[in-house]
Amino acid sequence: MYATLKAERLREVAVVSVRLSVRHVTVLLLGWIALATFVQIDFGEGGLLRWSGYSVLTPVVAGALLPMRQSLLISVVNLVVSGCVYGVVIDHLTDGGRVVVLVAVLLASVVGVLVCRVRLEREERLVRLMVARDRLALLGQATAGVGTTLDVVRTARELADVATPRFADFVTVDLFDWVLSGDDPEPGPFEGAVRLRRVAHTSVLDSSPEAVLDLGEADVYPPISVPARSLAAGTPIRAGQLLRDAEVVEWLAQDPRRAAKVEDFGLHSGITIPLRARGATLGVAVFIRHRRPEPFDDDDLLLAEEITSRASVCLDNAHRYTREHHRSLTLQRSLMPRGLPRNAAVEAASRYLPAGSEAGVGGDWFDVIPLSGARVALVVGDVVGHGMHASATMGRLRAAVRTLADIDLPPDELLTHLDDVVTRLGTETDPGQDECGAPLDPLPAGETGATCLYAVYDPVSRRCTLARAGHPPPVLVAPDGTTAFVDLPAGPPLGLGSLPFESRELELAEGSLLALYTNGLVESRRREMDEGLDRLRHALSGAGPSLEATCDAVLASLLDDQQTDDIALLLARTRALDAQHVATWDLAAEPASVGRARDLATSQLAAWGLEAIAFTTELVVSELVTNAVRYGEAPVQLRLIREKTLICEVSDGSSTAPHLRRARTLDEGGRGLFIVAQLTDRWGTRHDPQGKTIWSELSLTPPV
Repeated sequence: MYATLKAERLREVAVVSVRLSVRHVTVLLLGWIALATFVQIDFGEGGLLRWSGYSVLTPVVAGALLPMRQSLLISVVNLVVSGCVYGVVIDHLTDGGRVVVLVAVLLASVVGVLVCRVRLEREERLVRLMVARDRLALLGQATAGVGTTLDVVRTARELADVATPRFADFVTVDLFDWVLSGDDPEPGPFEGAVRLRRVAHTSVLDSSPEAVLDLGEADVYPPISVPARSLAAGTPIRAGQLLRDAEVVEWLAQDPRRAAKVEDFGLHSGITIPLRARGATLGVAVFIRHRRPEPFDDDDLLLAEEITSRASVCLDNAHRYTREHHRSLTLQRSLMPRGLPRNAAVEAASRYLPAGSEAGVGGDWFDVIPLSGARVALVVGDVVGHGMHASATMGRLRAAVRTLADIDLPPDELLTHLDDVVTRLGTETDPGQDECGAPLDPLPAGETGATCLYAVYDPVSRRCTLARAGHPPPVLVAPDGTTAFVDLPAGPPLGLGSLPFESRELELAEGSLLALYTNGLVESRRREMDEGLDRLRHALSGAGPSLEATCDAVLASLLDDQQTDDIALLLARTRALDAQHVATWDLAAEPASVGRARDLATSQLAAWGLEAIAFTTELVVSELVTNAVRYGEAPVQLRLIREKTLICEVSDGSSTAPHLRRARTLDEGGRGLFIVAQLTDRWGTRHDPQGKTIWSELSLTPPV
């Protein structure tokens, strides 16, 4: 490419020079004909025109076509030869004819030299104009071709590509590590050795054999090196003759590998420029010539500074975007669950893939929430939009879902309350003030919206209750491998307000697989949602025993190269608690049932080998059954569930919820729930259409 550009420039200069020379020669030939005619008329020498014409024409043609030195040489030789020929050899010419011929030759020589000088000045001015045009074109190309993306590495490669081969034969771009990682800038000044990482290099050769460092490799430059000196001074360094710079020679003496590259490829001229933008130094760019014979001059230095200054701003923009993207991603990941809790209800696995850097982080989330009675809640949601606002909204909604789940709301009621939360978030437009009292940027009004799918699974009854708010339907994979989308009412997206949500209850066989996901998995620019849903169902039909492998297979089947939205995937394989883990008794709504409940609980704990917590369990069961008999209504039921903890549940037909209070010294009641709260790890109340259930969890090992 370098040879092609050079040939084009020389060809263009030659064409223009020939045009100028033809004009000069034409004018001079007309003058020469007039002069020769005058000589012939006055002196009547018939052979004068024939003999003197060649001597007059030679210096003129030489001046129009040859360089100055050769033109002078030809003019002097022509004048000497003409003097010898017309002054000595040809004896039949008159004295006047000899004088005229010699004067004509002398004048032609002078004119030839003048023509050569004028021509060379015109050509030099033309070359300068062409070089200036090439530099302006290169600057325009750098403006349009550098910084097309917000990727630091790609921007550095664009800088190296745009300068090769039109400006330099070999270009390198080295950056500090904090620029690539998106950290805060390192404070200057840069004294002593500096550590830089090679991000980009290009060469006029097929590869980059001149490079001492490979891409991605880091090197520590000593203080004597050109990059370290340029960073320390904060100014560019131009080495017109590398091997004549004493400090460069000393540096190469300390680095034999680099010195061998300089010698092998004949690197003779270079420019090193610090990459600075907005007060921060990002790295250095080095421009080297080894094929072009001409060294870098002051104009080249100005052009390199202009190119790198614009590229530095693009690099800083990319770094700032990388930093903000990393912060948003860190915020989002901190708001996501650190890990899925182990429970007896389901075996779960998940995947979360943030969107590409250009799209920004989104508001997708998932969660697995343990509930009372060994149940579990499965949640997947998606907040509209991308960026920090979407991530913060996602965190608030996830916290709200967990809070609502703790009070054991049914899925449809939970979505109704969550819809109110989203509606209130959409009306919050006043961001308040910062620590200095200045108003913060207003929040976008009316842009908060989300979709959500909420499911509750009970491993004892194997019943699963689901409700969704504008979210894609879940996929159910039966134990035999058949797949189907759960026919679930869609419901409106969250944030519209005052619209009802409906739930559906299913009985799932043990080992069923439930797949919850966000629309980023099944929908993309290249694929419609229906096609994505079919591919998802096909990928899940071959689900194996490992949920982790199934997650990987699903992503491999549906993941798009141009991912523009977050992807959240949650897989849950159901389990069932049989009679070896659950014991249930119906009790009469009478005081005598309290003693019977204690005996039943003690016998069951003995069968399970949990005699160590029998005394504590008797007290808890006694207090819970007493409250149900005294304040509740029939029917009364006692259930014990042995899981990671021992769960004691007492249900009755009353919807009145008990409240924990501190009993006074002379009060006869009010201490039951207080005793339960002190003896158990957790306790609470949940409501159902038949009444309420008071539950508590005890550790399987007694406290020391």
